[in-house]
Amino acid sequence: MTATIAEVLHHEAEHPHAFTRGEVGWLPWLEPVAIDELTPRHYQGLVDRARDQSDYFRLLARDPEILRARTLVDKDIFYNAKDGLPRAERELAAAAASRVNGCVFCASVHARFAAHFLKDTAPVDALLADGLLADLGPRLNALVEAAAALTVVPTRFGTAEVTALRDAGFTTDEIVDIVHSTAFFNWANRLMLSIGRPAAPAGE
Repeated sequence: MTATIAEVLHHEAEHPHAFTRGEVGWLPWLEPVAIDELTPRHYQGLVDRARDQSDYFRLLARDPEILRARTLVDKDIFYNAKDGLPRAERELAAAAASRVNGCVFCASVHARFAAHFLKDTAPVDALLADGLLADLGPRLNALVEAAAALTVVPTRFGTAEVTALRDAGFTTDEIVDIVHSTAFFNWANRLMLSIGRPAAPAGE
């Protein structure tokens, strides 16, 4: 049996020059499933039908069952915000992980959500511009520092970070949500950075 070698795609689009809340694009290294080739099984994996417009999700749809599991976990972490950590801070934890990991695309998406739910762009833009040097105030500083510790080396996250989070006013349920939001994007960043690359926002 002859193995099939996938063609690696090449792209001329400009890379982003900085972290931004702008609409960063994403370009795959491998060919996504074409929209007209998507089957009911693929749509089961996509969960939301509108995701068929995304090269990223159509590439992940090559393994629909894994994509479905991934998407349901994502939705539960970020959209099930009735209890525990407010949605704004879940998004900020994801943005912090993405900023530390260098995933410009994910940082842009979650920075936009964080700014929207915080109703304040200043702390989000400071995080994007200055990373861990940004001073966001005691509560958000504790969140970002905990997310960074978990991102750089997961075993660095421990008693000191939990104590700092408690001192900043976070409850146990909120700390669990910080861990979930950060850990998911530690994985998601690495996946996205491995199978494609970001493209600069239009007009940059």
